Amino acid sequence: MAAKCNAEALRAVEMWPDWPFFALVLYGPKGCGKSHLAHVFAEHAAACTERPFPVLLLNARQINNRNAVRIHAENPCLVVEDLTPKADNEALFHLFNLYQNEGGYILFTSETAPARMHFKLPDLQSRLNMVPTVAIGEPDDEMLTMLIVKLFNDRQIMISPEVLNYIVQNMQRSFSYACRLVEEIDMISLARKRAITVPIVKEAMQTLDTNVQQELF
Repeated sequence: MAAKCNAEALRAVEMWPDWPFFALVLYGPKGCGKSHLAHVFAEHAAACTERPFPVLLLNARQINNRNAVRIHAENPCLVVEDLTPKADNEALFHLFNLYQNEGGYILFTSETAPARMHFKLPDLQSRLNMVPTVAIGEPDDEMLTMLIVKLFNDRQIMISPEVLNYIVQNMQRSFSYACRLVEEIDMISLARKRAITVPIVKEAMQTLDTNVQQELF
């Protein structure tokens, strides 16, 4: 899905292999589409090579000093998802140096820009601070519309334009909320054995708001 909030990130991914640096960081809130863009990158990288190869996607916490060398040797392009200071700092530092000095590309994804994280290893922090970053913002109406339609389609549910418009105009502007809202709407609809209507959407929103208030106390 391409909209204003992720257009820059999509352009950056599709610029490969003409990146200004060997690495790139995409960051944004949970559920904003980072994993989707990671898969777009993987498909794009494979399509741009004479001999297509699978692009490995792995969580930052899966990297350790035992597998860093093998990961680099077997993967000219790599996606490291959920970059976090809680991952093995020494292993990440080693992997970073391998790709920078011996060749290869890394796409990192995270919820926060590396400069705002606090890695225990200063050398790792300084290297990650050099990597170009692209932020994915909270969704605008265009993105929310596409997201809501997709979430319902994934559940094989068709909703009316009236319901869709009400959701987009009244929901909290976040990806995570959209996912929870669609799940709650579906649960209420199934429990009542009724088609999805604006009143059902209102009830789902009230339920989510109540749950949030209860979590605060």
